[in-house]
Amino acid sequence: MFSPTASSHLARAALVPGLIALALGLAAPAAQAQPAGDAAAWPAKAVRIIVPFAPGGAADLIARGMGEVLQRETRQAFVVENRPGAGGNIGAGAVAKAPGDGYQWLIGLDTTLTVNPLIYQSMPFRNSELRAVMVMASQGMLVAVSPRTGIQSLEQFIAQGRKSGLTLGSAGYGTPGHLGATILAHSTGASVNHVPYKGNAPATTALLSNEVDGGIISSTALLPHLAGNKVVPLAVTTRQRNPLLPQVATVGELGHKALEQEVLFVVWLPQSTPEPLLQKIQAQLERALKDGKLQERLRANDLFHEGLVGEAAAQRVQAVADRYRVVIQAAGMKME
Repeated sequence: MFSPTASSHLARAALVPGLIALALGLAAPAAQAQPAGDAAAWPAKAVRIIVPFAPGGAADLIARGMGEVLQRETRQAFVVENRPGAGGNIGAGAVAKAPGDGYQWLIGLDTTLTVNPLIYQSMPFRNSELRAVMVMASQGMLVAVSPRTGIQSLEQFIAQGRKSGLTLGSAGYGTPGHLGATILAHSTGASVNHVPYKGNAPATTALLSNEVDGGIISSTALLPHLAGNKVVPLAVTTRQRNPLLPQVATVGELGHKALEQEVLFVVWLPQSTPEPLLQKIQAQLERALKDGKLQERLRANDLFHEGLVGEAAAQRVQAVADRYRVVIQAAGMKME
């Protein structure tokens, strides 16, 4: 004979499976309402933008400016996280391995994918794991030196390199400045000691503090320091003169077209991002890039609006990669 207590225990026990089933049945629609990569629900939480270089450089400036506009338009937080190191590989690797749910982006330089795979013995990601969504902007660089060198022209710069060598800072291994230093040495016979930093901002600090003789560095980082002769600009790496520095000749005008370079600033997402979500993010980026204040900010920092998306973005990055492959193979450029 069962006691009332035992009967009540059994009754409760019998109810448990049914309650669990009911709970699971009710929870299922909620779980399905916002699956990973759901374009309709995006953004339902904060988006993290990984910049694979130190704060203060052009990629960081673009990411923060874009994030401000997107945050205002979507009413969701866009948080910029700087993860510098290894020429952008550390930050890029983190995004390449992230889920394709639209909540982790990479905003960085083309060289992380166009140069690094050719010079690093091992990479933390494959190019196929990332997809270019937009080429937002492009920029030339400045060949510049410290005033203490006494150098006033590109020819003096090269002559000094041939005579006794130069120490040149860059934003890191595999970055445009590293590539430029390698091209300079290979095409002119100058002896160059490359000194990598974790971004253009620390490379500029090194130049200002006389840790290095000079560098091929982002104009965004150098422009604020040209006043007062803190830095001596020798040439710009673009095909046309820089409207912010019309008095500074191009490397082509000075007879060194091999040094012509431009940097592309690209938004990448994990390759696993579903197409509808990728298209939604792309459209959001296109709208944000038309913001008047953002465009003004880009121009003031010597960043040229590109706005290439989809196949056009992929082709632009690939064209740069094809050119760099020839240069790198000819120069025998490898990680030191």
